[in-house]
Amino acid sequence: MLEDVHSPHRKMMTVPNQKRPNDSLRVAVFSPNQRAVSETFIRAHIERLPFEIVPAYGSYWHLFNEAGFFWPVLRYPGRALNRVSPGISRWLFARVLAWELKRKHVHVVLAEYGMTGADIMDACRLAKKPLVVHFHGYDASSRPVIEKYLPAYQRLFAGSADIIAVSLPMKAQLTQWGTREDKMHLLPYGVDPHRFEGAAPESAPPQFVAVGRFVEKKAPHLTIQAFREVVKAEPSAKLTMVGEGPLLETMRTLVADLDLNKNVELLGARDHETVSALMRRARAFVQHSVVAQNGDSEGAPVAIIEAQMTGLPVVSTRHAGIPEIVSEGETGFLVEEGDVGGMGLAMARLAMDAGLAGKLGRQARTRALAFFTLDHYLTGLADVLEKAVKKYEP
Repeated sequence: MLEDVHSPHRKMMTVPNQKRPNDSLRVAVFSPNQRAVSETFIRAHIERLPFEIVPAYGSYWHLFNEAGFFWPVLRYPGRALNRVSPGISRWLFARVLAWELKRKHVHVVLAEYGMTGADIMDACRLAKKPLVVHFHGYDASSRPVIEKYLPAYQRLFAGSADIIAVSLPMKAQLTQWGTREDKMHLLPYGVDPHRFEGAAPESAPPQFVAVGRFVEKKAPHLTIQAFREVVKAEPSAKLTMVGEGPLLETMRTLVADLDLNKNVELLGARDHETVSALMRRARAFVQHSVVAQNGDSEGAPVAIIEAQMTGLPVVSTRHAGIPEIVSEGETGFLVEEGDVGGMGLAMARLAMDAGLAGKLGRQARTRALAFFTLDHYLTGLADVLEKAVKKYEP
């Protein structure tokens, strides 16, 4: 069964328009991962939206909640049926899930990622529940994903109540694939201004921080190569990189090969309190995002928003939604993808000029407070969900 979650964070939350929590509205949130470290935005949906949240994790016959897998009697037969007859299996899955949505009196469904929306759209149609699909990044960019899901996406765009994109390039892509303008919503992420605050770049040592998974689209090797130029200009400069992923061990080797062991620290995964503390002590935040060979790209990187909210200048790339977050020359510096020399020069400039870093950091905090708070983001998402329900009211 789906599980009800009543979070104290949700009941205490205040939003800019002073709307009180609408506990009478039941929102089913479907997410492929329950505890993905990098998906803080999805956790915020479950814990902080001002509604009664009914979460579900996984996909297809693998759906589960805190109590375990759904429909234990049907789980293994459903998976076996999928191997023999995928069409019949999906037909059965849609009807079982539709029954579950109606049984739990769900008013609206929020699908995290386009693939999730494609998997549950038939169930929502059968249950006559509005479906809101929140795209996040690779689901709208990775070529293998698009090749597999584009026909389903086009059905999804026609049958869903609303579609959410987190950046202008993503919105343009989804529109090109067939999303109607009246269904499309641009909603960049937001972060908690009380959790991310307190940086003083003008008085911090030349300490740089990077936070993100060690994967191709984050291009950690380019960040490290650029930082080598910073060390040449300022030997005391340090770079701390937080995250895990398939490229982590390769980056350890690269750091050793470049003789940067005294200057670069690779911490692996760390909790959000540790990340916040690292940002408060840093001079600047760096991230060299690129389009991966398979087309995978960013949406609107949350770590960059967190850094600016903390009060750090950002050095990054003109990639996906990053130019919408970083105001070039005002809150940080942007370079073209792959421009290691340009990134190194920008980082070195901040390493040598603490006053400039402080100025850009203060402006970054001001901009983040104006456009990228968690309340601002959740208020926008809540409005989309409420309006989706009204679309289906008789």
